[in-house]
Amino acid sequence: MKGRADGERSKTMRQLLLREDELTGAEGLGRAEVIPLREEVEKPRSARGMGRAGWLLDACGLALLPWLYVLATGLPANATAEHWPIAWVGLDALEALGLIATGLLAARGDRRHALAAAATATLLVVDAWFDTTTAAPGGDFAAALAMALGAELPLAALCGRLALRALSRLA
Repeated sequence: MKGRADGERSKTMRQLLLREDELTGAEGLGRAEVIPLREEVEKPRSARGMGRAGWLLDACGLALLPWLYVLATGLPANATAEHWPIAWVGLDALEALGLIATGLLAARGDRRHALAAAATATLLVVDAWFDTTTAAPGGDFAAALAMALGAELPLAALCGRLALRALSRLA
């Protein structure tokens, strides 16, 4: 964004210089033309499909609200999962991939690090949530809480800050 602003500023300065040259070379001109230093940029209208997608997503989110009640009242308190280790290894592998991708993109100054950072922050919060809510009482819960507070949530906050900072620069 900064490069764009600098480009607009130099364009405006060139326009001012051209106008000044025109005025000094023109005789009998009684008034000077005022050139705005900053032109108003028209905001692009969102595509019609984006509006429809937004409404569809809103409707789906609202439709999930009654489903939350069904889940809360109908699911058993205990459950056994067949592929429990694969689920956790997969989640942690996605977190590692997200952290590496975010770090590499941020180190290169690539603005796409915001996307990787947002996705990674989400994965880390989900991991902290499921670690603490599925841990057995006692030592398992204490370890899950320590991991959440000492690693997952601080990393999620860092990734979230990176994503928000990059997005605020684009706006």
